[in-house]
Amino acid sequence: MSESIRVLVVDDHPLLRQGVVHALGSQPGLAVIGEADSGEQGLKLALELLPDVVLLDISMPGWNGLVTAEKISTACPATAIVMLTMSEDRDKLLAAFKAGARAYVLQGVSPQELANVVRTAAAGDVYVSPPLAAEMLFTLTRGHAPDPLQELTDREREILRLIGTGSTNREIGERLFLSEKTIKHYVTNILQKLQVRSRVEAALIAARHHDLEQ
Repeated sequence: MSESIRVLVVDDHPLLRQGVVHALGSQPGLAVIGEADSGEQGLKLALELLPDVVLLDISMPGWNGLVTAEKISTACPATAIVMLTMSEDRDKLLAAFKAGARAYVLQGVSPQELANVVRTAAAGDVYVSPPLAAEMLFTLTRGHAPDPLQELTDREREILRLIGTGSTNREIGERLFLSEKTIKHYVTNILQKLQVRSRVEAALIAARHHDLEQ
């Protein structure tokens, strides 16, 4: 007989967490080996117990599910992460997979369905709740412009090039004779247009596009 899939449940709501623990514990081939009420505690237990699967609530105080998923997937790469959520937000869905999740399931599924998702993730496969799967596929396959810089203005391209050199907002402002506040506004727009979350990601894009040099 094969060993049970070892599961750690992380959710800050006691009633919801106990419901998930009971639901999974009643399914064959699954064993809940730990519970955590925060992302911080979840990482600690993941490192101690090395579960096969961590089931995470996406919305938690402190470290939310996305932050926790990224930390656990980095520290415990053999552990599969299942995100359990009420959110049908497309950005959160994509962010969850970017953070290392293998499955994204909406709350309200039956115990058997949830168990099947856990088994799917433990096997190394990917799962998305059917109502969201089609939308995710559309997002990943729709016709994005091949050049991520095409929506940037000339000024924004110039600022992105300077971000790529490691210049701070103040240094960029001094060079372009603009206030630091104005540069900060430009940087915010640039990050939004490039669909990235940090200057580091923007700098990496700048490094890949030599056509910024003018």
